[in-house]
Amino acid sequence: MHTFSGVWPALVTPFTEDDRVNTTALRGMVDYLIQKNVDGFYVCGTTGEGIFMPVEQRKLVTKTVLEQVAGRVPVMAHVGCMAAGDAIALAQHAQQQGAAGISSVLPPLYRDTDSLVAYFTAIGTAVPDLPLLSYIFGGPIDAVALVRELMKIPSIAGAKYTGPNMYEFRHIVELREDNWTVFSGMDEQCVFAVMFGSSGNIGSTLNFMPGVYREIRACCRRGELEKARELQIRANQVTRVMISFGFPGALKEVMTTLGFDCGRPRLPNLPLCPENREKLHGELESVGFSELVAM
Repeated sequence: MHTFSGVWPALVTPFTEDDRVNTTALRGMVDYLIQKNVDGFYVCGTTGEGIFMPVEQRKLVTKTVLEQVAGRVPVMAHVGCMAAGDAIALAQHAQQQGAAGISSVLPPLYRDTDSLVAYFTAIGTAVPDLPLLSYIFGGPIDAVALVRELMKIPSIAGAKYTGPNMYEFRHIVELREDNWTVFSGMDEQCVFAVMFGSSGNIGSTLNFMPGVYREIRACCRRGELEKARELQIRANQVTRVMISFGFPGALKEVMTTLGFDCGRPRLPNLPLCPENREKLHGELESVGFSELVAM
């Protein structure tokens, strides 16, 4: 089973004014981020608004990204859906297009372990040769117990864990030694996740400042923990500003400023208020945004 590592943007999905996928901007973002030395792409996840898009648009995003990447880095398609049949269709399409792996969030209303295991089993059975990562994102469920049950599915290859609980995170890391990938998905916790054994990190702010997280990981490997901590604090200052303006809208605005027309977020996400654009950019520059983007 293939394993994955490094710095992966949870790729933003750009939209046109008439709410179609902006494939031109999407291709440009892929090339830009490869030039920034990212190690892979996670497409149509929470940041990519996949769960708010029709299946055909999600297929278009996956196809476009894989075509543009052209084998330069691995691509993982998020296929999570409320309807298991849609998730299976997306998984099969991802395999046909050449994705290196697939992932799924825990669907809402799947309230117990048995139903979640049945859901992931259906996906894994449909594409048995494609590595499958569970996407753990909040909620009251015992994540370690769930992943332990999911490990009975032959294609389960790890997890994307988006949360601050490093104790729980480490337990998931320790569930298997070989053929096991555990990505951290909370940008604000990257340095701690590295210290607790993350294979890599997948995140929203890696769309515009992936170099910061690459350096955080490198500093930790060299034992330069104080420098890694300082970089994390600086990155978190940018994240905090964006959250204060409404993160999804602020992210689309930032990417547009970098030269990629990303349009409006999909509901339930809301766009940045036009009157706040200048204020957003002013506050970002006050915390060193441009310097971090340039890394």
